[in-house]
Amino acid sequence: MVDPAQTPPHRFSRPGALSFVSYVLAALLILWSFEGAGWSVDRLLSSPPKLADFFSRAWPPSTHNLDRLAWKMVETLQIAVAGAAIGIVLSLPVALLAARGVLVGRGLNLAVRVVLGFIRAVPDLAWALVFVVAVGLGPFAGMLAIAIDTLGYCGRFFADDMENTDPGPAEALMATGARRIDIAAGAVIPAALPAFVSTSLFGLEKAVRASTILGLVGAGGIGIELKVGFDLFDYPTALTVILMIAAVVIGVEQVGAVLRQKLMGPGR
Repeated sequence: MVDPAQTPPHRFSRPGALSFVSYVLAALLILWSFEGAGWSVDRLLSSPPKLADFFSRAWPPSTHNLDRLAWKMVETLQIAVAGAAIGIVLSLPVALLAARGVLVGRGLNLAVRVVLGFIRAVPDLAWALVFVVAVGLGPFAGMLAIAIDTLGYCGRFFADDMENTDPGPAEALMATGARRIDIAAGAVIPAALPAFVSTSLFGLEKAVRASTILGLVGAGGIGIELKVGFDLFDYPTALTVILMIAAVVIGVEQVGAVLRQKLMGPGR
C-alpha cells in the first residue's frame, strides 16, 4: 500500500472548453489593463538613471527642522489613534446590526452592510477631502476621515466575527427564552472578543498608514511635509519624511503583531 504522505501531487488536468475560454479572457483582460495603465518598456528601462539621480540628490537625508518633522509625526500618530478609537467604538453597535442572525432581521442587515460597503469603497483621501470641506483644514478633518474609514473596516469584520462564533451557547440561551440583545451580550460578543481585538489592532495599523498621507489634502499630519519637500525639490527633506513614515509604520505593525500573539496565543 502506498503511503498517502508519499504520493506525488496531482498534475494539472487538461482544462475543458469553458475553462480554456475563461483563461483566455482573463489573459486578454490583463493585457488590456496593462495597455490602459500606460505600460511602457522604454520608460521602465529609462527609470533607473532617474531614480539614481533622485537618491543622489536626496542623500544624505536632511536633519534640518528635525524637531518640527518629529512633532508632525506625533500629530500623525494622534490622528491615527484618536480616529481609530472612535471608529472601533462605533463599529460594535453597527456590527450588531450588520451581523446576520444576531440582533435584527435580514432587511436591516442588508441595508447596514450596503452602507459599510459604501464607506469602504470610498478611499480615505476622499473622506479627508469631504471632512476638510465640512470642518476646515487641519488634523480634526484627518481624525474624522480615519474614524469613518475604520468604521467601515472594523464594522464589516466585527459582523463577520460574530457570525462565525460557535452557535451552541447562543442556542442554549435562546432555549431559555432570552432576548436577542441578551444573547448577543451574553454569548455572541464574548465569544467574538478575541477576534475583535485582532481586528482592532489591524484597524489601528491601517489607520497609521492612512494618516501619513492625509496631509497631502490638508487634513493634518506629516503628509504635507512630504508634499512641500517634493514641490520645492527639497529631496533630502522628502527622504527624511519617507524614512520617518517607514520607521513608524513598521514599528506600529511590529507592536501590533506582538500584542496579537500575546493576547490570542502563538497559534493565532
